Amino acid sequence: MTTDTEALVRRAYHLTEGDVLDVQGFVDLFAEDGVFNGIGGVSGQESYRGEQLGDVVVWMGKLFPDVHRELHRVNVLGNVVAIELSIQGTFLGPFETPVGVIQPTGAKLDIPTADFWYLSDGKIKMFNCHIGMTTMFAQLGVLPDFTSAIAASAPER
Repeated sequence: MTTDTEALVRRAYHLTEGDVLDVQGFVDLFAEDGVFNGIGGVSGQESYRGEQLGDVVVWMGKLFPDVHRELHRVNVLGNVVAIELSIQGTFLGPFETPVGVIQPTGAKLDIPTADFWYLSDGKIKMFNCHIGMTTMFAQLGVLPDFTSAIAASAPER
C-alpha cells in the first residue's frame, strides 16, 4: 500500500525522468523553506533553496538526457522516505568540473544512490541525495590521480 508521503516522493522522481523533466513541477513539491542537499558532488556538498531547487534536475538532464532512477528499496517511516536507488543514463552532455569540462563519451552509467526525503504538511522540507561519486567517476573513466595527490601532500624538507 502506497502512502501519500510515498506517492509525493514517487511523483518527484517521475518529474525528473529524462522523458519528462518538469523542473517547475519538481520545485513546486517543496515547502517554501524547502532544501535539496546534493551530497557527494564535485564540490562536496551543495544546498539548493528557492529558485535553485531545480538546478540539479536541469544539470542531470543535460548530462544524461535519458536519465532514469531505478528504485530498489523504498522505506517509509512516518514523514521520512528512505530510498536505495540507481541513477541510470547515457553520458551525452558535458560534465563541468572546477578544472575544465569532461566531454561526453556515450558511456552508460548506473550510479548507486541513497535518498532521504523529509516531508511536512504534504510538502518536501528536505531532500538529501547521497550519490556514489566514486562509482560515477569510474564509469565516466575519470580515475583518481594519486601521483599528484601524493606529491601535493609531501612534507617540505
